[in-house]
Amino acid sequence: MEANLVSESIKFMILGMGIVFIFLYLLVLLMQFQAWIISKYFPELPSNSKKMQKIDQISDDEERARVAAIVGAVIEYRKSKAKS
Repeated sequence: MEANLVSESIKFMILGMGIVFIFLYLLVLLMQFQAWIISKYFPELPSNSKKMQKIDQISDDEERARVAAIVGAVIEYRKSKAKS
């Protein structure tokens, strides 16, 4: 009786692991198919490197201005707290 339960549990374990393996394999295939479809119908457009550098430069300048404003606000806040 005990050997029968062990063999049944091994069968269920193999069946369950096999189903999970098949599901994951199909998931990988589906994701590869999806990536192929996206790259075929929605290719990446070539970007202008000079245009991107200009945008990056503007972003850097804006970031520096934000940091300077925050630092100035913190300094003024600390000065006003020290006076109080």
